[in-house]
Amino acid sequence: MTDKTPPQTDYSATLFLPQTAFPMRAGLPQKEPELLARWARLGLYERLRAVGRGRPRFVLHDGPPYANGNIHIGHALNKILKDVVTRSQQMLGHDSNYVPGWDCHGLPIEWKIEEENYRKKGKAKPDLTDSAAMIAFRQECRAYAEHWLDVQRAEFKRLGVEGDWDHPYTTMSFAGEAQIAREIIKFAENGLLYRGSKPVMWSVVEKTALAEAEVEYHDHTSDTVWVKFPVQMVVRDGAVLDPAGPRWNDLGKLAPVGENLAPASVVIWTTTPWTIPGNRAISFSSKISYGLYEITDARPDNWAKVGERLILADKLADDVFKQARVSSYRRLQDVTPHALAIGCTAHPLADLGYGFKVPLLDGDHVTDEAGTGFVHTAPGHGREDFEIWTQHRRWLEERGISPAIPYTVDEDSFYTEQAPGFAGKRVITEAGEKGDANQAVIDALVAAGNLLARGRLKHQYPHSWRSKKPVIFRNTPQWFIAMDQDIRDADGRPAPRPATLAGNAPDTLRARALAGIESVQWVPEVGENRITGMIANRPDWVVSRQRAWGVPIAVFVKETGDGEVEILKDPAVNDRIAAAFAAEGADAWYKEGARARFLGDRAGEGWQKVDDILDVWFDSGSTHAFTLEVRPDLKADRPPAGPDRVMYLEGSDQHRGWFHSSLLESCGTRGRPPYDAVLTHGFVLDEDGRKMSKSLGNVVAPQEVIKASGADILRLWVCASDYADDLRIGPEILKSTADTYRKLRNTIRWLLGSLHHYRAAERVAVEAMPALERLMLHRLQDLDGQVRAAYAAFDYKKVNALLTAFMTTELSAFYFDVRKDALYCDPISSVTRRACLTVLDETFARLVTWLAPILPFTCEEAFLARTGSVDGSVHLLTFPDTPAAWRDEALAETWRKIRQVRRVVLGALELERAAKRIGSSLEAAPVVHVANPELAAALEGVDFAEICITSGVALRFDDGPAEAFRLDDVPGVAVVPGLAAGRKCARSWKVSEEVGRDPDFPDVTPRDAQALRELAARAAAE
Repeated sequence: MTDKTPPQTDYSATLFLPQTAFPMRAGLPQKEPELLARWARLGLYERLRAVGRGRPRFVLHDGPPYANGNIHIGHALNKILKDVVTRSQQMLGHDSNYVPGWDCHGLPIEWKIEEENYRKKGKAKPDLTDSAAMIAFRQECRAYAEHWLDVQRAEFKRLGVEGDWDHPYTTMSFAGEAQIAREIIKFAENGLLYRGSKPVMWSVVEKTALAEAEVEYHDHTSDTVWVKFPVQMVVRDGAVLDPAGPRWNDLGKLAPVGENLAPASVVIWTTTPWTIPGNRAISFSSKISYGLYEITDARPDNWAKVGERLILADKLADDVFKQARVSSYRRLQDVTPHALAIGCTAHPLADLGYGFKVPLLDGDHVTDEAGTGFVHTAPGHGREDFEIWTQHRRWLEERGISPAIPYTVDEDSFYTEQAPGFAGKRVITEAGEKGDANQAVIDALVAAGNLLARGRLKHQYPHSWRSKKPVIFRNTPQWFIAMDQDIRDADGRPAPRPATLAGNAPDTLRARALAGIESVQWVPEVGENRITGMIANRPDWVVSRQRAWGVPIAVFVKETGDGEVEILKDPAVNDRIAAAFAAEGADAWYKEGARARFLGDRAGEGWQKVDDILDVWFDSGSTHAFTLEVRPDLKADRPPAGPDRVMYLEGSDQHRGWFHSSLLESCGTRGRPPYDAVLTHGFVLDEDGRKMSKSLGNVVAPQEVIKASGADILRLWVCASDYADDLRIGPEILKSTADTYRKLRNTIRWLLGSLHHYRAAERVAVEAMPALERLMLHRLQDLDGQVRAAYAAFDYKKVNALLTAFMTTELSAFYFDVRKDALYCDPISSVTRRACLTVLDETFARLVTWLAPILPFTCEEAFLARTGSVDGSVHLLTFPDTPAAWRDEALAETWRKIRQVRRVVLGALELERAAKRIGSSLEAAPVVHVANPELAAALEGVDFAEICITSGVALRFDDGPAEAFRLDDVPGVAVVPGLAAGRKCARSWKVSEEVGRDPDFPDVTPRDAQALRELAARAAAE
């Protein structure tokens, strides 16, 4: 051996460098369709059912999207979450299946057919009273829904959602329509279905009643008016006189002597002047302080005149006079609840034909937060108005007041003849714009001298979520499901009580639903409070719609003569209806001769067919009845008796939608909720937190994201977000997601490349492994519990955070870096190398399954690259069991301390690299001073140079010099950088004084020389 360094040999071919066909560039837009085709060839969904057979069943019942357009980013969020649920539950050891469904009936489709097939073409809509025209129109709607169902199915599948796509459920299937009819018949049989005349939200544009779930609130500017109702009651010397006519009653003795309320006016405030012709009462509150006020000064041109007396809530008087531009007034006296309760007023438009008394009714809904302290009460135009009016029905009759509710507005929002003086005026036009009714009423109030003030108010007002136009409250006969009526069986006896009801609780639909809510797991928990409040306060469920495309309320009725109807309860008739629907669909109801066909020998009894269709929320609320209870693959043995579970998963708006209607439908007919768990997610906003809209140009289409980056990027975005809140998406967020994906993919790729050199026969037992390998097994065991728990809790953000941190920080940035030298350069026989490969094999097996629910395409690609399987799939696996014996908390604590010291070394080396005193860390051999005894003990027996990826480390157990590098958060450790002595190994690139000691390999270390000999021996043997 001479002093001259011999020329170095290229040893790269002798290194165990990573080798894999798994590409660095994912190419997901091209690769994912190939994997989808592979899963189709394998029949993956059927095979998942086969491997899951016999396990506890976890059924995610699909909330049916509406089949009327391409999917949007909200759809993508929803379906991806559902797929992560079912895939993770399957891998947790359940039989977790997914049957997609579609909601196909209802106004949006009917509206689209009218627009595209008729309005755009200048054709008149068919006369739907003709049976042939009705059926033909319904067939147009069916074809439209079928088209979009196919489009959406392809788009959902492209997201990587695994399900029984060849056998979905739809509300328009004949079996579905038949069961929906059976379900409404059950409500007829248990006494909850009734026809009533109530104010409902009415869409003038769509000409149908709407449920609360079909309404959204938008800013709207309303005309506001303060209106005077002249008092007709006078209290004098304890007697009550009616100056407008005969004595009102003899209750005046309850009023204080001398309380004179005439001449005076009760003042109301309303944002709907058009409802004044429907006024029949004024509501007040006995809990509010009222006073009699007199105007002492006002402008001559005011509607408010000097000397006028007004009755107002004391708290609101100042504001009312300000609105009326009254400059001076005085309070004359208290007005007691007794005086109000026995009082009445004249209608402000009495001279136009409203010459009836307007009583004052005490109501809990009245407050003094805004307005006047009095509430204009038009029982045909508001829920609370209707309720207080009907509550006082007997009281009104006893006082000679008709409790009848007028029909002042028709279905097109024109005033009827029951609104004298205004017939033909319109509230809302067909275009959804304000009509001339408000102004006509305001003009009449001015002429009558009973308008005190007017204004305009911008506020939240109900709009149809389909037409986006304002709705009105309108009294009209509709079909309702009662919330507070005792539930009966078909024979009229009390129905069997659900086990969830307390012994003294009434057996009503509301009571059943509230009790059922408590038995359900709500994710997040706040969902329970939200739906409880909705159920506790909701009115009776209006289930009828005046449209054509849907399932009819398939019952027969007979008028009873008092405005109510009797419902036919005949099992034979009902069976014929259900059988016909199952064979021909709900079109059977509209065919010529349907009445006689279904009634049979009862056709001559005067029963009439109901032609209203059901609210589509009743359709979707009934889906459990023709899926979960019928399909063998969806039937579940649910708690408390069985181990299976059913989950519903939708956006948070479905607390008032599908969760709500499903709960009511199932509790009303089966006594319990149809689900055991309900998961809700937020809505998708842009990066700035704004709602997406085409006009803002901030819409993110899932189709475009998939085309550019792949579905796995969208899926990673979903699982990295907190779905319990509103999610944000946009170019920068997607870029960040793609960066995270790249890091995860590179980790998987390095694992695959390194495992190219793995041999099962060379596995190392845990007890024979170096401490670092045992540490990584401990981390796998720790992660296994955390990942399983997070998946079980549907906390996918936590799963993503755990695995991303582990793969990027603990594997790539620590373990892989530390072990690359041993993996690439150690001899074949090296225990460290073989132990590392063993750990990598265990790590890959877990990562590829833990990540599979989130990144199904990438993990399948990695699985195939590892196994070369022809007919296997990562998705057929369960999460691998991780031995509890791998857990070693003491070892983990030791390595926590080692890594603290390592951080100080890496910090010192970073400064050296920045100062260009070193290039690679292998050029360094720092002196590490450790004064902390606990940290010093942790380093005992550790090759710390290997851990720091340097060519040498000198440990000194002292404080170190003052100029040494330190980190404030690691006290007791100081590092003095230094260069490694010796020559650079031509194979491992370590700098060592041992290079050249093996005469056969003068340019490498003895370790590398041994590796070269073993490689040569293997080559010779092969």
